[in-house]
Amino acid sequence: MRINLRSAVTIVVFAASTAFAQAQGAEPIVGQWRAETGNIVKVSACGGSYCATIVTGEHKGKRIGQLSGSGGQYRGTVTDPSSGKTYNGSAAISGGGASLKLTGCALKIFCKSQTWSRV
Repeated sequence: MRINLRSAVTIVVFAASTAFAQAQGAEPIVGQWRAETGNIVKVSACGGSYCATIVTGEHKGKRIGQLSGSGGQYRGTVTDPSSGKTYNGSAAISGGGASLKLTGCALKIFCKSQTWSRV
């Protein structure tokens, strides 16, 4: 099968525009973040939510969160990697996508927050 130059260019333009559209449609939480501990955490789509996994440091490979939401506001669970305890949590993007504030609460009154920065 022969493909002429015009068809080849059309295919390349279509592929590039599809990749660009997917990148533009990505949720702001997706990516790599530096936690307050200095470790890097990767947040990626998993099923219908977003999973946070530590990629550097002592707890490398541990999943520490699963959140659902969109547009910079997320809710779900967060796990303390040291104790293994899981809490109800929320996350919010701020600073034009440069910061991620995570909050985990026990009994809805004992809460702790951390702010991570995008890597």
